[in-house]
Amino acid sequence: MALPITATRLAAPAPVHLRSVSRSFPTPAGEHPVLTGVDLEIAAGEILALIGASGCGKSTLLRQICGLDSADSGEIVIADAPVRGIDPRCAVAFQEPRLLPWRTVRDNVRLGLPRGTTGQDGDERVTELLRLVGLSESADHRPRQVSGGMAQRVSLARALARNPAVLLLDEPFGALDALTRLRMQDLLLEVHAAEPTTVVLVTHDVEESLYLADRVALLGARQDRPGAHVQSLITVPGQRPRDRGDAELAALRADLLEGLGVPSHHPSSR
Repeated sequence: MALPITATRLAAPAPVHLRSVSRSFPTPAGEHPVLTGVDLEIAAGEILALIGASGCGKSTLLRQICGLDSADSGEIVIADAPVRGIDPRCAVAFQEPRLLPWRTVRDNVRLGLPRGTTGQDGDERVTELLRLVGLSESADHRPRQVSGGMAQRVSLARALARNPAVLLLDEPFGALDALTRLRMQDLLLEVHAAEPTTVVLVTHDVEESLYLADRVALLGARQDRPGAHVQSLITVPGQRPRDRGDAELAALRADLLEGLGVPSHHPSSR
C-alpha cells in the first residue's frame, strides 16, 4: 500500500561538483591512498548511487561532501559555494538509525530541525515529516517499540528535518531484511517524488542502485593508479519507479558486476 505523501519544505536541491578529490590515510607502512583524482558532477535533484568494492572509499567520499572529512587535495562545491567544514546544506542518514533510546520517535525526528526552529513551526514540521514516512501513529513510541524498518524511517525523517539541499545516504537499508529493504527503497522514491532533493546513495547492492538511481558511479582503482577514482558512470534508462525485472536493468547489472570483479556466469554453470 502506498504511503500518504505530502509536500514538505526542503531547500531547493543543489548540484554537487567534485573536482580532483584525493584522500590518503596514514598507516605503519606509510600513506595509503584511498581516493585519487575523483571528478564527478551531480545534478540538482538527481539520485546518484556510488558503488564499489568494500574499502574503496565510498563512505569517505560521502563524508567529504558534507564536511565530516576533508580532502587532501581537490575541491567539493555545493551550488556555488565550496564545502568548508560541516556543511548545513547537507543531511546524512547512516546504515544504523542511531536513535536516542530515551526519546520518542517524534522527539528523535525533532533533533534534526535546524537550530532556532521552535514552537508551532517545529511541531508542524515534525508532524508533516512523520506523515511523509508513514509514522504518524507511532510518534509517541520509543525506538525499542518499533521495527528496524520503522527505525530507519525515523532516521530518514530526522535527516529531512534539516531541510537539506543534499541528502547523503550511507548504506541506509543494509541492515534490513530483504522484504523491508524493498519497501524502504519504494518509500525513498515516494519521498523523492514529493520533494526531489539531490541524493547521493552509497550501496553495495547493484540491483538497489539500478532501481533507485538516475546514474550509478562505479569507484575502483588500478594497479598503476592507487586510490579509487570513478571508473565508469552509467545512466540508468527509464523513469522511476522502474520494473525490477526489466531486461535493460539486467544487462546493466551484469556490466556493473563485471566492473566489481564478479563474473556474470560462474564457470561451474557452463
